[in-house]
Amino acid sequence: MEPSYELGSPQKTINSSQPQTLEVDFSWKKFKLFVTSKNSDSTPSKPLYIIEFKTMKSQLLFKSAVDDSILGTGTLHPISIDAECLVRGQDIKLKAQKRFKIEYEYFSTLFSDTENGEPVPMTWVCDTGMKTCGFVCLDRNRMPVARFQVNLWAAKNVGVIELLGVAAEREEVRDEVVVTGLTLFYFTVLRSSSIFSFFGAVFSRPGKEKAGKESKERVE
Repeated sequence: MEPSYELGSPQKTINSSQPQTLEVDFSWKKFKLFVTSKNSDSTPSKPLYIIEFKTMKSQLLFKSAVDDSILGTGTLHPISIDAECLVRGQDIKLKAQKRFKIEYEYFSTLFSDTENGEPVPMTWVCDTGMKTCGFVCLDRNRMPVARFQVNLWAAKNVGVIELLGVAAEREEVRDEVVVTGLTLFYFTVLRSSSIFSFFGAVFSRPGKEKAGKESKERVE
C-alpha cells in the first residue's frame, strides 16, 4: 500500500530569524532516528521527525512526530550512485556530480528566487575527516543554507543539523533539507560499504541534468 500525503495543506512559518539547530539521535531499541530542535523551550525537547528504516525496500520513511503523518521518503539504490526522495508529494532526484566524491545536485522550487518560481539547483557537498563528516547544502549562488555535522563513531548521537536563512524560517523548506540531507548521509554510508556501488560509480554518468525532471508533482 502506497503512503498517502497531505498536499495543499497550509505551510507554517517558524517564528525565528536566527539559525535553527536540530539534533539527530538513533534509538537502538526502536531502530529509528529522532530529530529534535535544540531551540525548543520544552524540556525534554519533543521530536520533530521520526525516521524509520525500511530495509527490504532500501528506503527511509520520514514521519512528523506531531501527528505521525508521512512527510517523505528517501530511496537508496545498491548499484546506482543517484538517489531519490519524495517530500510532501514532490519527487526529488539527488544526482551525483562526481564518481568518487560526494557532491550531489537536486532542483528545488522552495529555494527558487526567480519571478515564475522555476526550480533552481541546490548542491550537497561533503568533507570527511577521521571522526566527523560535514555535509553542506549550497544554493545556486554557492551560499550555505544548511550544515549537517555527523559523528562517524557515535552509537546514538548521529549529528547536528544547522539551518540557515529561509531553511530556518519555513517548515516546508526544513522538511526538504532534513529529507535530502539524511537520505544523502545514509546513501553515503551505503556507497562506502558496498562493492556494487563501487562498480556503479565506475560505469555511471555523473553530471548536470536539466531542471524540471526532478521536481515534478506526483499525480496519484
